[in-house]
Amino acid sequence: MKRKLIAAIGAAGMLVSVAACGSDDGKGSGADGFKGQTLTVWAMDGSTPDTWTKDVTAAFEKKTGAKVEFEVQQWNGIQQRLTTALSEENPPDVFEIGNTQTPAYAQTGGLAELEDLKKSIGADWTETLNEASVFDGKQYAAPWFAANRVVVYNKKVFKEAGVTGIPKTRAELFEAFDKIKAKGKAEPVYMPGQNWYFFDGLTIGTGADLVKKDGDKWVSNLADPKVGEAMEIYKKYASYSTAPKDKDEATPQQAEVFAKGKTGAFIGMGWEAATAIKANPKIEKDIGYFTIPGETADKPEGVFLGGSNLAIAAGSEKQELAKEFLKIALSDKFEGQLSKELGVIPNKESLQENLKGQPAGEAAAPAVASGGTTPLIPEWAAVENPPNPIKTYMTAVLNGKSHAAAAKQVEGEFNKRLAQKQ
Repeated sequence: MKRKLIAAIGAAGMLVSVAACGSDDGKGSGADGFKGQTLTVWAMDGSTPDTWTKDVTAAFEKKTGAKVEFEVQQWNGIQQRLTTALSEENPPDVFEIGNTQTPAYAQTGGLAELEDLKKSIGADWTETLNEASVFDGKQYAAPWFAANRVVVYNKKVFKEAGVTGIPKTRAELFEAFDKIKAKGKAEPVYMPGQNWYFFDGLTIGTGADLVKKDGDKWVSNLADPKVGEAMEIYKKYASYSTAPKDKDEATPQQAEVFAKGKTGAFIGMGWEAATAIKANPKIEKDIGYFTIPGETADKPEGVFLGGSNLAIAAGSEKQELAKEFLKIALSDKFEGQLSKELGVIPNKESLQENLKGQPAGEAAAPAVASGGTTPLIPEWAAVENPPNPIKTYMTAVLNGKSHAAAAKQVEGEFNKRLAQKQ
């Protein structure tokens, strides 16, 4: 599931307009009112483990008298498939959608408003997770689950360098890297020049906005000193690494580099540890996780919160039944169960106790409250298409250009992408 979940963390594809012509089927609620109906749910590969799916199905059928059909979708090409489906007469009633994709679909009119659902079951949804479900001040989806980056570290390397405790501040983490560097047996951290989502988290931590309004259009805000402040933090991390300045964490896979046992740590998703273990099973006993520390011990570093929302098609004729499904799937019982089974962050802070015993999830949870996403605007979709101009900016800074000069270098391309029609 883990690799497939990360596809949801990437940028949304370009979307075409879809119809918003749905209406309720007019039948009453309750088992008798919905009896004989079948609800179609599109879920992404890996998001609905067997036990969870079986239990949710049973609860839904018992409550409504209706049937539910889960149709598993692949992330590759999902934007176009979903866009096409939402424009047809019989779209999926409920569907999983990447959280950063939500604004683009909401803008086209493909999503039903869920303000009433938010009031009935979402009063205590974690604010940072729910932000991606809101567009133009209206609720168009519901937060389902999320994941964020942590420090994946080699306990043996840390111990041999004399690092005895978990770093609680950024300064303490850099001190740990200094000790590993002084020991001379391992690279303190693997940090390639274009680990863009980690950098996005740093901008969230410094309070930077990557875009700003210029009249009625969005333009680059990369020249903001707060962005430069985040890049200086990134530059400090990179100073401890010999990783390529013009590559991202997937080229090569940072977990496979870490697997060789000559790296103190890397910043990544918890599931990446499995990649390291597959490459070198012996390293499993040495792997640990901790929250990315921030400037002070009371507030973790900013992180990018990637994950999935659940939405109802505006063109669905079973919207009331679809809401009944969401009330069940998003209930504390089944949110907790999903969190336990997959190790993902649930949509309520109170449910994070379900991560107990899952070290990667426990390390990720503390940063959720201060996390965020990429800019939640439909225009953002094109920005991250290769070659991502922000990655170009990052490499330029690491190669010696000033923040201002590097931002200026990519501003034209950045603005060109923001201006593309959606």
